[in-house]
Parts: sequence; structure tokens; C-alpha cells
Amino acid sequence: MPNYECIKVENENRVTTVTLNRPDKRNAMSPQLNDEMLDALIRLGADPDTDVLVLTGEGDAFTAGMDLKEYFRGTEHDPVLSERAKWTMREWSYTRLRFFPRVTIAAVNGWCFGGGFMPLVSCDLAIAADEAQFGLSEVNWGILPGGLVTKDVTLALGYRDAMYYALTGKTFGGQRAKEIGLVNDSVPRAELGEAVRELTDTLLKLNPQTLRSTKEALRHSADMNYEQSADYLAAKSAQLGSRDPEKGRLKGLSQFLDTKEFKPGLAAYRRDAADA
Repeated sequence: MPNYECIKVENENRVTTVTLNRPDKRNAMSPQLNDEMLDALIRLGADPDTDVLVLTGEGDAFTAGMDLKEYFRGTEHDPVLSERAKWTMREWSYTRLRFFPRVTIAAVNGWCFGGGFMPLVSCDLAIAADEAQFGLSEVNWGILPGGLVTKDVTLALGYRDAMYYALTGKTFGGQRAKEIGLVNDSVPRAELGEAVRELTDTLLKLNPQTLRSTKEALRHSADMNYEQSADYLAAKSAQLGSRDPEKGRLKGLSQFLDTKEFKPGLAAYRRDAADA
């Protein structure tokens, strides 16, 4: 991996952690940070040593949103640069992250404001620190939640909660984020690392190709009607059969029906050491 300036990329035991690394700016997303994130996600999407990706922030913030000075004022007099900055932001925080071929986890360690909701919602799973602060502060600036933030908020939250926080600009903590469905869980910040490790340990026991196909099925079928969804999922199941080198379905059936060692719902089927 390149030596990035605005992000850090670390891999341990098949888990790659990408850390937004501008702590003096509360990890605000500048054009350079967005360029580096796009490059990293393209590389990691093809990385054979990455089975789970964790996205977090350095210091006391996940991300404070867009860097107002560099992202907006720094590009407003150059329409080409402005369009490129918008495209790069959307490409990494929506397209590349949302459809990343591995499971993604947002570890929200601190402040998450405005544009930070895009990468947060794009991650498949999310755990927050109780001390984290979330906010759709755009209304306080005389603007609306732009990009895809408005769409993401209505996707992740109920109608009333989305309206309330977008219209008032009020902040809320990790436990409230859990209550309204923005994150899966919230724990004291001192326990955030361990909570993420427990989740990654669970995921690493599972067939990575099955995980990939499952997240793709959930992402795409949500906008289909029942007939389209049934047809798509049948094709997706057939694709998984050819995509999976460890033949997880056959192993699961054999361990359940023949050796009686597998009990679905209680644990994953036993993967060989060569598979994991």
C-alpha cells in the first residue's frame, strides 16, 4: 500500500482497518483524503488478505464531515476541480464502500457530522462509542444535507427520527444512535476496540463468499418487487455456487446430515484450515 498522508491502512489477521487520519481537523474529509480513500478501497477490494474492513477515525472524531475550507471554498472557482472533488467523494463513500466485496464495519469512535453519515451508512455494520456525537448540522448553516446524506438518513432512520434530526440540527450520542437504528450497538469508548474485535471474530468464522453474496443480495433486492427479487436471488444463489472455492453449501449439508457435527443457528459449519 502507498504511504498515505490523510489515512492509515493496517492489516492484522485478515482484518484491514482504515483510519481517517486528520485528527487536528477532526478527520474532516478534504479532496486529498477522498482521493486516498478511493485509491485504498480500489486496492483493498482486490486484496486476498482482507476478509473484513473496519473504518474508523483517529483521535476524538470519526469524521466531522466535509472540510469546508478545502472541499468547498478551495474548489468553488474551478468547476472542473469542484466536479472532480464531488465525484471522488461519492465514488469512495457510496459506490466503493457500499459495494465493497467484503463485510465493512464502521467503528464510530467520536464526532460524526454531516457528510460523515455517508460512509457510516455505506458500511454494512456499525458500532459506536457511547461518547460519540452525531449531528446533521447542515440546517444550522443554511443548507440541506447534500450529496447522498439525505437519502442515507431516510434509509437508515425511521421517518420521524430522520425529520427531527435533519430539521433541528440537534446532536445525539451513541446510545441514541442505537435506539433509532443508525448503528447496531453502542459501548463505552474504552470497550469499542474489543466490541469490534468480537464482531470481526464472528465474521471471520463464516464463509467469505457467502458473506459477500448475502450483502449483495440485501443491497440490491431492497429496491426490487417480489417477482424481480425472487428471480435475482435464484441467480445470485447459482452464482454463489460457482464463486465459492470451499463449497460451503456442500460442507454444511454433509456436517449436518452425515457427521451430525453442525447445528445451524448455533454456530457456523466447520471450515478447514486451508479455507479460513
